[in-house]
Amino acid sequence: MKATGIVRRIDDLGRVVIPKEIRRVLRIREGDPLEIYTNNSGEVILKKYSPINELSHYASEYAETAATILGASVLISDTDQVIAVSGGLKKDMVDKKIDYELDKIIQSKNRFLNDHKIVVPIVSQGDAIGSITVIPKEQDKVLGDAELKAAEIGASFLAKQMES
Repeated sequence: MKATGIVRRIDDLGRVVIPKEIRRVLRIREGDPLEIYTNNSGEVILKKYSPINELSHYASEYAETAATILGASVLISDTDQVIAVSGGLKKDMVDKKIDYELDKIIQSKNRFLNDHKIVVPIVSQGDAIGSITVIPKEQDKVLGDAELKAAEIGASFLAKQMES
């Protein structure tokens, strides 16, 4: 484990402040859920919790089905990394960190579309938890209403699964 040189004390309520530098690097924002557990050597581990990661099976099935029907590539992410991908995009993209542009779209909770890319944030109980991105397989193919509706349906479905 990498030492950071930052030491924090626990207050009388059992709280500890995660330094701003670490929050920035790990993209931890106010209100983000953290998973807390220990390992065999007695270390306390804080890990950013990804609720959509629990739906990775549904996400993979949706990506596969949508990619086949739309003839496009479909990528599903949480707020940190790619969860599922299908339809021509390389499978090694799974678990890759999302870029700043996608993070900004997810946090805005507004869909993004142009002729060559559709991004629909997955919003569950008011929180942005991920996104569905549709990209055409051929560069000259233009995306339209069918691809947008498919992404919106997928985002709504995954959000509803989180609420169940």
